[in-house]
Amino acid sequence: MLSLRRPAMQRGFTLMELLVTLAILGVLASLVLPVAQVTAQRNKENELRMVLREIRQAIDAYKRAYDGGRIRRRIDSTGYPQTLDVLVEGVEDQLDPKHKKIYFLRRLPRDPFDPASDRPAADTWGKRCNESEASDPVEGDDVYDVYSLSDKLGLNNIPYRKW
Repeated sequence: MLSLRRPAMQRGFTLMELLVTLAILGVLASLVLPVAQVTAQRNKENELRMVLREIRQAIDAYKRAYDGGRIRRRIDSTGYPQTLDVLVEGVEDQLDPKHKKIYFLRRLPRDPFDPASDRPAADTWGKRCNESEASDPVEGDDVYDVYSLSDKLGLNNIPYRKW
């Protein structure tokens, strides 16, 4: 009967077995890395959708409060906030006898695709005024909408600044 066991001196892996194992690990690693990158990008995109919705809802709530007479009217005002910071700082409620402030955001979120962490959150967003076209947003006297300043393409092949 033939023994398949190796002698005690020859136990271990051969060079060929180690090379095959390393090749398999290399192939697996090359498959996992792109998936991890796409997952990270998808997470940032979800965060961008969420914060855009949050800021836009706050701008709309500000406009409703203005139209409802809760915010002091000015002749030169469109009813939209002059800056994004106003949404966090709050404005006096004209219908409240004590003129308590109305707050629209707890904090202003940053654009998740903005690489500069030292800039104020309001500076990470592009701002569109009420008078500018949607296809060519321009800043003005008020903030009608916000958009990402990133030039990158989303997974859906639409630039983030068009979201």
